[in-house]
Amino acid sequence: MAYELSKYKPEPSSLEVGSDTTEQNMTIADRDNETLSRLGKKPVLKRNFGFMSMLGFSCTVMITWEGMLLLLAIGFTNGGYAGSVYGFLVVWVGTLAVFTTMGELASMAPTSGGQYHWVSMLAPRSAQKFMSYLIGWITVIGWQAAVASGGFLCASLIQGLIALNFAEYSPQPWQAVLLFYATLFFGVFINTVVSRALPKIEGIILIFHVLGFFAILIPMVYMAPHGSAKDVFTVFMNGGGFKTQGLSFMVGLVGPIFCLLGADSAVHMSEEIQNASIIVPRAMIFSIGLNGLMGIGMLVAALFCLGDVETVLASPFPFMAIFQQAVGSAAGATAMSAVVTVLMICALISFVATGSRMTWSFARDRGLPGWYYLSKVDQRTSIPLISIALTTLIACLLALVILGSSVAFNDVVSLTINGLYTSYLIGNSLLLYRRMTGGIKPYSSISEGLTNVANSNSLTWGPFKIREPFGTIVNAFGCVFMVVILFFSFWPIMMDPSLKIMNFSSVMMVGTIVFACIYYAIWGRKTYTGPVIEIS
Repeated sequence: MAYELSKYKPEPSSLEVGSDTTEQNMTIADRDNETLSRLGKKPVLKRNFGFMSMLGFSCTVMITWEGMLLLLAIGFTNGGYAGSVYGFLVVWVGTLAVFTTMGELASMAPTSGGQYHWVSMLAPRSAQKFMSYLIGWITVIGWQAAVASGGFLCASLIQGLIALNFAEYSPQPWQAVLLFYATLFFGVFINTVVSRALPKIEGIILIFHVLGFFAILIPMVYMAPHGSAKDVFTVFMNGGGFKTQGLSFMVGLVGPIFCLLGADSAVHMSEEIQNASIIVPRAMIFSIGLNGLMGIGMLVAALFCLGDVETVLASPFPFMAIFQQAVGSAAGATAMSAVVTVLMICALISFVATGSRMTWSFARDRGLPGWYYLSKVDQRTSIPLISIALTTLIACLLALVILGSSVAFNDVVSLTINGLYTSYLIGNSLLLYRRMTGGIKPYSSISEGLTNVANSNSLTWGPFKIREPFGTIVNAFGCVFMVVILFFSFWPIMMDPSLKIMNFSSVMMVGTIVFACIYYAIWGRKTYTGPVIEIS
């Protein structure tokens, strides 16, 4: 046994939001290993991330202000000017509630498994094994879809830049596939060959993320003709042809949802973060706050500078048309669009890291076929190379599917939302049940032995906790929000859709669940017992 559970016991403290304690005679590294050991896990990854590098990582994964430009047409078609603004605000508040609660869970059990570990420790004993297994599969698929979505966006953006400068250029699917692979392999290169520099790279990307926001916002607002405030804040549209404006508004929320998705990336990197039980919740909440502010700022600015609506929406990338209208030249629009493209490629680096860590963690607990190999960590670099390779392979295969149709991208976006939000909902709902029934002890009551693991009578809050009754209110509101979001994420973008624009994410989601259940019945139930206790 590599690590023994010590007799460390924290001194009593309220340990509410924003608090940060330092135990005497115990380094941060010791405390991190102690926390992970109490979860039954052996520390095998190097903790190279601090708060700023992880904030950069989370902000990069979410790419909120960049994403609002990329997906502007989705919210504008179903919602219009005002629907886009108010829809973003609704999603921002709901997302903050969801991840504040997830911050509490991450503080209780800061492990790379995240959602499926939390479900295992919170679910009733009779259901914990299968529920955690299913959530593990859904989370893995959600992040694999996110990697593919990121690669698709990178390829499409590069093609858009070419088309912006060469009017005769006609984008071809095979070209998009090659560009997809090129950007994906760049992300893999950063995650493998120069993996030790990843925290520093993420810190640099955070600076570029913020500076890039102003580099685009200032010239666009200064140089473009402005629309009226009345249009931006009062005009709704129903381009999808739905029976009511309210229904159109709800369907249009898929854009801002995707742009504020993925803060749980910090959770799946938690075994590589110093002082994870404090830093992970802070990184998630700060990234949503910062990205939300920049996202609403960029959205409102873009709507004011929209100009000729028909021309903008007819463009494959409306934001490029807005840039060109604003600065009056293809060169200026290219420079501004290049900033978005580079940041999207940077996001793909983080997608690969998160997707591979989630895959590695679930394989470590024997939830995936080939778990023995996927769970291996390279001794020289302390990274899961085989899981990175599998994540790359899956993305390459998905590229062949989603690039066959531009509309198929919407299904992969929806699958990302479906998978991740389902995993969020189950974990947060179980926490709501436990906190309302008084089944969780205060952090100051931690005793010797395993804590916050499956089939344990010792559920204990972490050092990050929202004061009651606010914690319960936020938890409940977040659960209601997720139910609504999940329901509408399966809807097509148009009323009475043709086969070409139908949302098949529900079929993909059900297919994932069916495959997972079949594998579980044949083999998984023999190997998967929940998160493996590596340390007794």
